[in-house]
Amino acid sequence: MIGDAHALGATPLDPDESRGLIPRHVRTQAGLNQWEQANVLEGSAWAVRSREREVLSEHFVRELHRRLFGATWRWAGTFRTSGKNIGVDPAQIAVQLRELLDDARYWIEHGTYPLDEVAVRFHHRLVVIHPFPNGNGRHARLMTDVLLRRNGAVAFSWGGANLEASGDARDRYLAALRAADAGNYQPLQEFVRS
Repeated sequence: MIGDAHALGATPLDPDESRGLIPRHVRTQAGLNQWEQANVLEGSAWAVRSREREVLSEHFVRELHRRLFGATWRWAGTFRTSGKNIGVDPAQIAVQLRELLDDARYWIEHGTYPLDEVAVRFHHRLVVIHPFPNGNGRHARLMTDVLLRRNGAVAFSWGGANLEASGDARDRYLAALRAADAGNYQPLQEFVRS
């Protein structure tokens, strides 16, 4: 059954969110993963081709999520309305997202941090906010890569592994995010370029 098993660190869906599944032929978690991956590839291609001038906007954040998951979930691109095992209170999503986007814009314009550190801090805070019912990790990684590319840098390697699958790379990624939760961004900076 879909949603019965979650990788460590994955966000479970509530029953209402699960009912938002668009492809009716998908019946297993493996089938959902395969369908979502195809949708994510299309959304990633859109992000690379996109000519949107301002990526540090709520519009772009939502549109990217919709492009990544819109063929899979009716709620794609819509902020979550329920609490999760991670993330800010749903009532705070829009406010905290706006603060993050403003902060990132300021950091870049004023050279507050080197660009890689801006991207690491941006990624971490976007994951902490966890704006959507699901797909936040994939979305936050792609948003970060778009931010880097738009500022003339190379996208992160993200440990060179599939971070959706359980394993050493995912464990190191989650440990690096926990270190960033405590204010230590060094492990995450090392991981994203490994």
